[in-house]
Amino acid sequence: MSGLAIDMTGISKAFGPVKALVDADLRVARGTIHGLVGQNGAGKSTIIKVLAGILKPDSGRITINGTRVESLTPASVERLGVHFIHQERLLVPTATVAEAVFLNYELRFGPFLRPGAMKRRAEELIRTHFGLELPGDTLVRDLTTAQQKIVQITRALAQEAKVLVLDEPTAALVKREVDSLFAVLRNLRAQGIAVIFISHYMQEIEDLCDEVTVMRNGTDVGVVRPGETSIDEIVSMMIARDVGEMFPRRSHALGAPVLRVEGLSQAGHFRNVSFEVRAGEVLGITGLLGSGVKELVECLFGLEQPDAGSVTIDGEVRRFANPGRAVQGRMALVPEDRRAHGVATDMSVRDNITIASLDRYMTRGFVSRARENEAVDGFIRELSIKTPHRDQLVRNLSGGNQQKVALAKWLSCQSRVYVLDEPTVAVDVGAKVEIYTLLNRLAAEGAAILFLSSDLLEIAGFCDRALVVYRGTLNGEFAGETLDSDLLLAAASGARAQRKEA
Repeated sequence: MSGLAIDMTGISKAFGPVKALVDADLRVARGTIHGLVGQNGAGKSTIIKVLAGILKPDSGRITINGTRVESLTPASVERLGVHFIHQERLLVPTATVAEAVFLNYELRFGPFLRPGAMKRRAEELIRTHFGLELPGDTLVRDLTTAQQKIVQITRALAQEAKVLVLDEPTAALVKREVDSLFAVLRNLRAQGIAVIFISHYMQEIEDLCDEVTVMRNGTDVGVVRPGETSIDEIVSMMIARDVGEMFPRRSHALGAPVLRVEGLSQAGHFRNVSFEVRAGEVLGITGLLGSGVKELVECLFGLEQPDAGSVTIDGEVRRFANPGRAVQGRMALVPEDRRAHGVATDMSVRDNITIASLDRYMTRGFVSRARENEAVDGFIRELSIKTPHRDQLVRNLSGGNQQKVALAKWLSCQSRVYVLDEPTVAVDVGAKVEIYTLLNRLAAEGAAILFLSSDLLEIAGFCDRALVVYRGTLNGEFAGETLDSDLLLAAASGARAQRKEA
């Protein structure tokens, strides 16, 4: 099947003086998987909202499957065969699978609903496209994250979708689920359906997409083919700088050990784990799902309790009964799920940053608002937090800026040990560089940093050393020439431990 499914040409959109889109183009061929990449603020979300009929462009033209459209609404764009699979799943928890699939498009006999027919049809669609047996009367709240994603896609397929737009569809999926989703998308491509795939994960873009539109500063700066263009080249187009600057180097000398872990064990998760992190060092730690690395981090911060072993900070043995004790012991944890645990989204930027360190801004039992505001404004400048003011609610910030707020909260505590759990997950390339630069500054000031990431390229590119956990035990320590993503993957998969002393 040839021709364009989506042809958006010369799209411009301004919000007051802010130009969100400037003469931007997005052209997607039928029967292809088309990537859309760019930093937060590059214009990806705005051009997709224009396509969805949520925003009206100031100028430009839009053609969908050969039909020129003068105006769009969310309902009319669905009638034209364009369906959106959002990062937030937007499903009613108490609905059944069949009800979710046919919401607003229920099968009827005259005025009467046909629940049996909807159940059978939903099951048939899921079986045909996904190879799964998922009962149509299952409640959405009882589904896994991956199954909820499947229900969203099935709803689109039930309406004979011609274009699917997927926004960060793999953010909450494990690798096995990602592989299954990719197989489905390739099958839909073979049926002539066009897919627009939006992701911060460059490896996914390379593995899946036929073409990629790269956006920067509100416009498209190129359309490339991943098979002919490297990830490094795509990233360089996104950030307008050489990808060699992605992982800024550290030049300071390392000091004495700050964090020492000896023989730490927790039954069923990990055993006899020992390591140390020196002042000024960034120690990477990684492992596959179920390796025990997450539970190890939770025990360090007092979220869980170990069965044996010790944790020492600056020569003093610590036993953290809860996270509050860990904070008192000058340890900070920046969690992976920033919305649930890292920030309070209904609180302001200021309150989030100072909530863990209010005693630093108190005089005679009262908070000095002037001192607090001065400190918060300093963090906003230093971390380049994009917010109109310190009183902005955190929920209105982008993911990368929410992560910076979570980091600022612990910076305000002046901690000695920073434990970072996937600190750059689902943030754009530019925000990652800013986070790396901040961590380098902390390291230069003598902090010890434990950096947990499942991105092996990130571990190899940013960390001084790396530890790999395999089925609850350390299966390798890597530094220097052995700090290589391929060797890290081999160790994480259970290959023979390879060790190089730092």
